[in-house]
Parts: sequence; structure tokens; C-alpha cells
Amino acid sequence: MPPKRETIIKRARQRIERIRQTLSGIDTLCSGTLLQRTKVCGKSGCRCAEDVSARHGPYYEWGHMVDGKLVHRVVSPQQAALLQTAIDNYRHAQRLLREWETETEYLIDAEAPRKP
Repeated sequence: MPPKRETIIKRARQRIERIRQTLSGIDTLCSGTLLQRTKVCGKSGCRCAEDVSARHGPYYEWGHMVDGKLVHRVVSPQQAALLQTAIDNYRHAQRLLREWETETEYLIDAEAPRKP
């Protein structure tokens, strides 16, 4: 037997409240991708050209969209650590918002069912 309308509404509202609480605990958000790179310097005689483990770096590069264009920016290791947390938070928030949308659909269907 399918759950009662009131049960569906109660569960959806509880899930939405948990999502709200989780979102309120997120401090920083940032979209984009963080890359860690090593580089070859181009100086003759430098080991970096021959030995992959001798390459220079790591260097951190953050790629993100600004006004519809992909922008890359070199960041410090400290900034990279903060950015990675913000990027992870952003992705988590997106997942939570998709769940919220799903729960809202359940509420709409339960509170105002379609008429045949």
C-alpha cells in the first residue's frame, strides 16, 4: 500500500529542513576546477627536461567561468587549499539543491495532486 498523502508531505518537509540546515553550515562556495601542475623550465642543462620527478612545482591553477569565458588564475598553495574546500562545498551544495528540487516535486504532487 502506498504511503498516505500526509506521510509523504511530512517526510518531504523533514528532508527539506535537513537540506536547509546542511546548506546553512556551508561557509565558502566557489565554482571551477583546481589543477596542480609541474613545469619544464626550458633552461639548457636543467634536469626537469629529462626527469619527470625533477620538474618544477607544484603550481596551482584555478579555472572558472567569468562572464561566459573560461579564466585561469595561478594561486598560492594556501589559496589552493581554501579553493579546494570552496569547490567541494559548491559541488555539495549543488547536490543538495537537486535533492531539494526532488522533494519539492513530491510536495507539489502530494499537496495539489493532478486531476484526471
